[in-house]
Amino acid sequence: MTRAFDHRSLRLTTALLCALGAAMPLARAQETQKPAAVQPNATAPEAPVPEAAIPETEGSSQGGAGGAGALPGVAGQPNPSSAEGSQAQQPGEAEDHNAGLDGPAEAERTSRLLDPADAGDSLGKIAPSGAAAAGGQQKELLTPSSGLGVLDRMGAPLPDLPAEKAFTGKVDDAYGAFQRGFYLTAMELALPRAQSGDAAAQTLVAELFEQGLGVKRDRKQAAFWYKQSAEGGDPAGMFKYALLLMDGRQVERDRKKADEYMKRAADAGNSSAQFNYGQMLVADTPGENGLRAALPYYEKSAEQGIADAQYALSQLYSNLQGLPPEKTARAREWLLRAARAGYDTAQLDLGIWLVNGVAGDRDYEAGFRWLKRAADGGNVVAQNRLAYLYINALGTRPDPVEAAKWFVLSRRAGLNDAGLEDFYLGLTDEQQKAAISAANKFRVR
Repeated sequence: MTRAFDHRSLRLTTALLCALGAAMPLARAQETQKPAAVQPNATAPEAPVPEAAIPETEGSSQGGAGGAGALPGVAGQPNPSSAEGSQAQQPGEAEDHNAGLDGPAEAERTSRLLDPADAGDSLGKIAPSGAAAAGGQQKELLTPSSGLGVLDRMGAPLPDLPAEKAFTGKVDDAYGAFQRGFYLTAMELALPRAQSGDAAAQTLVAELFEQGLGVKRDRKQAAFWYKQSAEGGDPAGMFKYALLLMDGRQVERDRKKADEYMKRAADAGNSSAQFNYGQMLVADTPGENGLRAALPYYEKSAEQGIADAQYALSQLYSNLQGLPPEKTARAREWLLRAARAGYDTAQLDLGIWLVNGVAGDRDYEAGFRWLKRAADGGNVVAQNRLAYLYINALGTRPDPVEAAKWFVLSRRAGLNDAGLEDFYLGLTDEQQKAAISAANKFRVR
């Protein structure tokens, strides 16, 4: 039975995707903390190319650097600690509208795993228009929804449901109780098995102790059972114990043993271990050799739905030389999958790729939507890029007040931009006040 926490995203804090830059100039972006984003809609057809030039962004300034003057209603010198690592892009002149948007600065990459957001809806049942007239059954129109769908409402017959496949695996009652939230029952069922040497049950007991589910939280007990599970060969247990060995708080730090357990867990198919072991290879072997060694592990992890691995794969497929054409052709596909999983860094890069035509055709409207989604989620670099789209009417109508709003938000976060500052100072007092008011009302979505 699938275990609930096998799919919980855990990452290395010491080996992030910034190591990718050791071999090539991969696209980087500032990531900000935010709640998980909802799954966006599919991309739209390509918009007509407007006759507006897009400023190329190059260079950067940190915090209040760059000689930017104080703006009406905007903090003149933001506190660098409020936007640690933010990069400011200095726009220059572009020769035509195909200049697009520059990718994020190389030093701005961080990595984060997010679980995709789930959403569902229910459809009400509507009686045919003649039902009330035939027999006067007016009350049928008020019948509560029975969950039937569009074909029922159209009067079309539904096809038979396919027969369910019989489950042939071994049912794990302890994990079943855990997944349903019956934690005391899960502990009662798992503990005797764990004491008799069942590695999977040992991992479950460790998880319950670690999170304090149904029992008092006890990290020492959790570490003990993770060790037993790892020694017993359970992939999830080996992964969690490897993290403990690297952390060094609950058990003695041992990097060599951590590498060993992480690799074993990755080779056994644990998706989080696959991504993290790839990170370890990149950190231990900077440059192209480390990236190529990590690539197979990123691929396996990405196939299992880890958004960070999907993002890493998009960057490697678009930058590593000598890869098969069938892999390089999938770079944008992997970036799209990471963006749909709610990873705002991927949303930012995907928007830039679509506007600039990287790894595929240009699509200004789709690029605008992805940048807007990342900006709404609080990504500071996306807010900066979005201002340019509003100024130059790329994928949207021109809106100086909306452009100024996004500039104000990114400036408050510490990302200075001389070109946007000049644009802002050129607005009327009424436009500046409207932009500041809109920025004050902004809330991360």
